[in-house]
Order: sequence, then structure tokens, then C-alpha cells
Amino acid sequence: MFLLKRLNLFKGLLQPVLLLGGLMLLGTLGYILIEGFSFLEALYMTVITIASVGFNEVRPLSNNGQIFTIFLILINLGLFTYFITLLSRYFFDLEFLKKYKMIKMENSIQQLQNHVIICGFGRNGKESAQVLHDNKIPFVVLEEKNELETDLGFEVKYFMKGDATKDEALLEAGIKNARAVIITLPVDADNLFVVLTAKQLNPNATIISRASQDSSIKKLKIAGASNVIMPDKIGGAHMATLVMLPDVVELLSMMSTKNNTEFRVAEIKAQKSISLNELDLWKNTNCTILGIKDQSNNYTINPPSSYHINPGQSIIVMGSDEQIENAKKMV
Repeated sequence: MFLLKRLNLFKGLLQPVLLLGGLMLLGTLGYILIEGFSFLEALYMTVITIASVGFNEVRPLSNNGQIFTIFLILINLGLFTYFITLLSRYFFDLEFLKKYKMIKMENSIQQLQNHVIICGFGRNGKESAQVLHDNKIPFVVLEEKNELETDLGFEVKYFMKGDATKDEALLEAGIKNARAVIITLPVDADNLFVVLTAKQLNPNATIISRASQDSSIKKLKIAGASNVIMPDKIGGAHMATLVMLPDVVELLSMMSTKNNTEFRVAEIKAQKSISLNELDLWKNTNCTILGIKDQSNNYTINPPSSYHINPGQSIIVMGSDEQIENAKKMV
């Protein structure tokens, strides 16, 4: 794969090189058949003719040989002009540089671990990328467009042009080492196909898919999506909630997206059995417990102190990086 990508870097120069090789073969065969030259003599005669170096002929040419030489020179002039034009466009139009940067980026992507793949870079894809960027989570954008917009307001370090519905594109985006895949394609059928493919390539990855129709939610979850989001529904509910509880919604939005070393919301997987009263995270670490998720994916919001935690349950806590690390040690 690595060698093929390197060869693809010079793919634009392959045609003129093949034409040059074909011209040399034609010239060599022509001198052998017309003048009766040996292979070495015919090859030497072809090279000095094409190169226009002005050396003496191997032997005086017949009329047919001279006509053939004129024909060879004229073809060579056309080929030389074409080759120079192509070479100039290849390097001066930055085509070579673009391909080189793309191959270098693809190699860097293969070294990533625990990153997120964003399939599709429309409105939802951009918003996801913005949040991941703000929280310093590495991500790869997989999009069919040749280039991304230049006025995004944040840096997209890893970008790949490709069709997310194809196995090869997901593999090149590092699906094997990815922690999650966010699928934001506009067509539900395409999202379903990507969910199936991603789940097959990396069963452990968290897969989050966009859906446009209510009927697609169940199908996407059966296919392997961990969560299915309907942007229109969420947007409408968010707007209505802003009317009722504007400050609360603003605070929750900040808590979920504006993480930093001083404040963030995190999940801690419990490794032992203990009650919240015995654990007393607030007293021991200053962490606040927001809720608990059990093995059946049921949530208990603001659990009482008598709540008993079992191994495998997830505790959603709020605090600084240091406080959360101390809480992890306790549970």
C-alpha cells in the first residue's frame, strides 16, 4: 500500500514516459528493418536522433532511412513540447505538492490512536469537529470534496478525500484504531451502510449516526449504532427549552462542550462495589456526581447517598482533571 501511494505520486508523469519509451522502441525497430542496423546500432541512432545531440550517423542513411529519421524527429518535437507542458503544470500548479501532502497526511493518520472519524462535513460534521477541536480530541474528516473551506475558524489537521461507504476509505482513516465514528451523511441509507461497515471493521468503536427519518432510528441501532441523533428534533427541543429554562440550557451546553483542565464532565467506570455514602466523592475529591448509568443503559440522575454502585456501572462526574483522576482511583 505504501509503495502504491508513492508510485501514485508520479502517476502524472507516467504517460509521457511511456510515450518516450514507445518512441525509442519504434525508432530502434525502424532502423533495424529499414537500414539493417544491429540492435545496438539502431538504439544508438534512435537515442542521438531523439536527443538532438548532433553526433555522426552510424552509417550513411538511405533515402528511406532519411525519411524515417525526419519522421522520428518531428514526432520527438511534439512529444518534447507535450512533456515540458505537462511537467510545468505538474510542478508549478502545485499538483505534485498537493499529492505529496495528501500522502504524508495519510501516513500520519495511520499512526493515530483513539481518534474520532467524522464521515461527512456538512453542518453537523462541522459542529462535531468544532467541539472535538475545542476539547483537543484528535479527529479525521472523511469527505468526498477535494478541499475543505478555508474560513472554518478552527484547524482540521487530518482530512481525507474519500467515500465513507467504502471499506478502503474507512481503513485509510484509521478505523481499526478509532475510538468513535460520527456519521453525518445526508441520506439515511448511506448512514446505515457506513454503520454496518464501521461496526464490522471495529466492533469496539462507538458509532454515532445522524438520521433524517424516525423510521431510520431502529434500523441504524440494529445495524450497530450506539446512538442515533435527529438534528431537527434536537434543534426544535433545544429552542423550546431555551424559552422555558434559558440559563439552565446555557449551563448544560457549557458543561458538555467547553471542557478544560479546570472543569469538565467525565465518565468513570466503577471497578468495585461500594455505596455513594461510603465513597463520599464530594468530601474526598470535590467531584460532583451528576448521575449513574447501569449495565442496562438506565440512568439515575442525582442519585441518593444510599445508592449502591456495582462494578461495570458508569459514574458521570463533574470536576477538574485532578479531581477526576482522584475519583478514578477511589472507584
